[in-house]
Amino acid sequence: MDTQSFLFSVFCFLFYFLSGEPQVVEGTRLSWTSSPFGFKPKMLFAFGDSYADTGNTKIAVTRSWHFPYGITFPGKPSGRFSDGFVSTDFVAGYLGMKTPIPYRWRKELSGRVKYGLNFAYGGTGVFDTLVAEPNMTTQIDFLQQLINDSVYTKRVLRTSVALVSLAGNDYSYYLETNGSAAAFPGFIQSVVNQLMVNMKRIHDLGVRKIGVMSLIPLGCTPQNTAGSSFQRCNETENDLVMLHNNLLLQAVNTLNQQTNSTLFFIIDLHNAFSTVFNGTEIHQGSPTFENPFEPCCFGVTEGFFCGSVDENGGKKYTLCSNPKTKLFWDGNHPTSEGWRAIYSTPAFQNTLKQFID
Repeated sequence: MDTQSFLFSVFCFLFYFLSGEPQVVEGTRLSWTSSPFGFKPKMLFAFGDSYADTGNTKIAVTRSWHFPYGITFPGKPSGRFSDGFVSTDFVAGYLGMKTPIPYRWRKELSGRVKYGLNFAYGGTGVFDTLVAEPNMTTQIDFLQQLINDSVYTKRVLRTSVALVSLAGNDYSYYLETNGSAAAFPGFIQSVVNQLMVNMKRIHDLGVRKIGVMSLIPLGCTPQNTAGSSFQRCNETENDLVMLHNNLLLQAVNTLNQQTNSTLFFIIDLHNAFSTVFNGTEIHQGSPTFENPFEPCCFGVTEGFFCGSVDENGGKKYTLCSNPKTKLFWDGNHPTSEGWRAIYSTPAFQNTLKQFID
């Protein structure tokens, strides 16, 4: 396989065009989580992609609104890229609040806007990607407009925090549009630079603290381990992830120096995933997975994916009997139980504390 095709496999998150009518599912507070600390944020804003999206992405550009997504929670598709909960649900639970509603439902559920909003759209990045949904700059524009419309004030936003997710869709788009392997490191730098601009802008709008998630070891996702029957990670791909994460750490340090603060921090998703991949039991009763690289839901052959159907509506994917036994739900996204395992790791817990320090 040539270098271009090899690198492409890391970041190519595929989204299929399906039809149907979505129905809003309100956020829930996870019963096993609570905030034991002094500062209690009153609002949570989420920006980014499918690791944070709880129902913004339109049905025409995602399969997350179709069976079998949502079979664990809420029992039907809710627009989450999982069988149940995603990262935003767990972060909200940690902070002692319900999951913020998707931005697209702000008018239908206007009474919930005071608790924050989720601006994340699956498949998006800091720049435009293969998915025709709002990139992160536009997502921040939405918050700016709400401030202009007096939905939020600077004083109120001082009680808010932001979760920022960037899972790699910019890199998928770069390689899909024939970006060269040689120029890839420079593009990674441009992505992190734009992410830095976005985080600074969120802060300047009045949000008190901003946590950005590091990239997971993308070479270990089912999309990239399928060729080895879900047995081996691609460490070359993971090296590219480390470049992104190292540059992100530098960017966060620069932001904190510029503001003379510790208001910006990294949520250590990378080490949290690595802990789960290595089969480490976090605490007694915490979930472990026999083969963490094998997903619950996957296409029957190359070209098919979780949720794929043929022209007659026949399933073209396999589905495990119990999603709780799997870390990954589909080729790129964790199960609800997978997110719970990640959430329970010291790496994730210790960095979440910075929201309320």
